[in-house]
Amino acid sequence: MELSTTISIIISLIIGVVIGRFLLQLVFKKQEQSAQEKADRIIKEAEQQAEHHKKQRGLEAKEKFLQLKAEHEKEVNQRNNSIAQKENTLRQKETSLNQKLESINRDKQELDNKNKKLDQLLEINEKKKEEVDQLKSQHIKQLETIAGLSADEAKEQLVTSLREEARSQAMIQIKDIVDEAKLTASKEAKKVVIQTIQRTATESAIENTVSIFNIENDEIKGRIIGREGRNIRALEAATGVEIIVDDTPEAIILSGFDPVRREIARLSLHRLVTDGRIHPARIEEVVAKTRNQIEDEIVEIGERTAIDLGIHGLHPELVRMVGRMRYRSSYGQNLLQHSREVANFAATMASELGLNVKHAKRAGLLHDIGKVPDDNPELPHAILGMQLAEKYKEHPDVCNAIGAHHDEIEMTSLISPIVQACDAISGARPGARREVVESYIKRLKELEELALSYPGVDKTFAIQAGRELRVVVESEKVTDAQAEILAADISNRIQTEMTYPGQIKVTVIRETRSVSYAK
Repeated sequence: MELSTTISIIISLIIGVVIGRFLLQLVFKKQEQSAQEKADRIIKEAEQQAEHHKKQRGLEAKEKFLQLKAEHEKEVNQRNNSIAQKENTLRQKETSLNQKLESINRDKQELDNKNKKLDQLLEINEKKKEEVDQLKSQHIKQLETIAGLSADEAKEQLVTSLREEARSQAMIQIKDIVDEAKLTASKEAKKVVIQTIQRTATESAIENTVSIFNIENDEIKGRIIGREGRNIRALEAATGVEIIVDDTPEAIILSGFDPVRREIARLSLHRLVTDGRIHPARIEEVVAKTRNQIEDEIVEIGERTAIDLGIHGLHPELVRMVGRMRYRSSYGQNLLQHSREVANFAATMASELGLNVKHAKRAGLLHDIGKVPDDNPELPHAILGMQLAEKYKEHPDVCNAIGAHHDEIEMTSLISPIVQACDAISGARPGARREVVESYIKRLKELEELALSYPGVDKTFAIQAGRELRVVVESEKVTDAQAEILAADISNRIQTEMTYPGQIKVTVIRETRSVSYAK
């Protein structure tokens, strides 16, 4: 019984082992199939991703090719444009050379005519010499026969007579030559001036005192005005420009005689509207940053002007002054444009006359540099400009041309009359200047300078075409009571010392700020 039980157990174990092995094989097979399916799926996904990357790489390569092709076409177009510009320059030079050859041919023809006249004079002199010899022989015979003079005495009398006759003829010839030289010199001078004017193209543009700031919709006007107009007041106090918000659709008017202030106000408004944050503290921050940006642009304008004109080695301070000319005007004519014109005029004249072209162009650009500084207003701008040029080590000929272009000092350089003539040409061309604007700006500057002369005054702004003067004082130095007295004193001085239409409102602004930081 025990044996059979043992055998049945062993058989059961064997059957269990066989079944377990069979089950394990099934499990392993299923795992193998699952692993194979997973591997196939991974391979398929990898193939799909590879195909996707391949397509993406192909698209990127195509885009890169198109970009490179566009850049190549752009470069080719630029080169073609450069070649076209050079061809135009060569044609202009060829035209100029042809004009000079024509001028040389005319001069040669005039010289041939003079040589013919000289030959004729020589022939006349020969004939007169023969006549004089005959007269001399006759005179000697007459003297010897009639007067009974000795040969020496007759010879001396004849020599005296011939000397007087020769002197008379020489004086007549000298007068003719001098008159002809004067006529030729006047003709050549007119020709040089006319060629200079014809070869220089200029614009006819007049500066004004108003700038327009465009906005997208009238909703932005309300944000610019601010609650109870505080943003407008902050903008006007920071920039010194009157900001007019009226019924004009999608536009704000910036009014002020100083172009620098108007540009600062315009750029500041653009930044504020773009940023969207418009409040007094932000306004002051943006105006300060914009003012620094304008100073950098002024230096860049000066450097670009010097490069365009081919002027090198200018002192950095002179470069900055040249840039500030962009925001100055003379009788309504932009000062930088006027100075560039004078520089080109002077260079052309100096080239025609065989003088130093570099010195002439340099003097033409810097001749009105004395109008840029705000200090030393009692000096004529020509003298002030000469002193600045001497301070920054400019050539003596350039300094003399700057100081003498309005006859304040004596001209000692040949380029001085050239710069003076070119200044007159640039200022006298049609549409160049307008004296009404110049006198208006001068009156507003005098109005601001009058208020600045008082102690404690920080800034002054003449707005509303000079009908209002805003005076910003330092709160630490001027009390409220003194501010009222200051307004009355400035009003009395304006009435006494200045001439103006209508009335001028004097507003003294005293602002106190308390600032603390939480740390």
